[in-house]
Amino acid sequence: MSSLGRTFQITPEEMREIHARLTPHFPPYLRAIEPNPHGWGLSFAFEPFTGREPEPCTPRSFYNDPQLSFSESNSETEYLLREKAGVVMSNLYEAAREKWKKAAYVADLRDVVKDAPHRWTRYVLASQELEEAYAYLRTSDAATEWPAAISRLVDAQDCVRAEASAFDERAADIADVHYRHLYAELTHIEALTRAGYPEAKDWHVGDGFGGHFTGGLTQKADHQIKEQEAHLSRVSRLAGLTA
Repeated sequence: MSSLGRTFQITPEEMREIHARLTPHFPPYLRAIEPNPHGWGLSFAFEPFTGREPEPCTPRSFYNDPQLSFSESNSETEYLLREKAGVVMSNLYEAAREKWKKAAYVADLRDVVKDAPHRWTRYVLASQELEEAYAYLRTSDAATEWPAAISRLVDAQDCVRAEASAFDERAADIADVHYRHLYAELTHIEALTRAGYPEAKDWHVGDGFGGHFTGGLTQKADHQIKEQEAHLSRVSRLAGLTA
């Protein structure tokens, strides 16, 4: 005997009848319906979704089927059987939608990531060069070529900001996809990993909402540069290099 939550119990005979009536309205991607091995309800197996199919929804034919629609002439037993069939159909398409949502999320990410991995790598390399240029200023050798060392730092800062801005062009689209698939029950990293980008766990993507983008890599780079410049200004003042 199968159970639909704590409301209905379905006997094997009823399930066979329900299955026969629902079969014309089953989606082509349905593989099997079985009792849930982990508890209440039914388990639905589907062909893998690409995410590019129309969103699963109960077909109109189901509501127009005289073997499934309700009538005042239905006996109590028949009415209950049709009610159970409706719950099975509802649960089936809800389960399909949940799987489709995840697939659609992943498919949309594949469309927008593009060369983001390459852009991230360029940013990481530029960031490393900036850290090296900034760290060099703390050495005694830097004092012998201070203007040149500062010039190299400025060049490195400009490069970091440019690479951060380039990555943000992709990150803004990625963040928008994250926002649009907020209810897909996948974390950002899970979705990007399924899309083929496990390295995205290291990316700084920022946040997207309603077409707006904030907290991106450029903002992070600007904050880093301001901190460096504030520190250098203080050093110059305390060292008597500036008034």
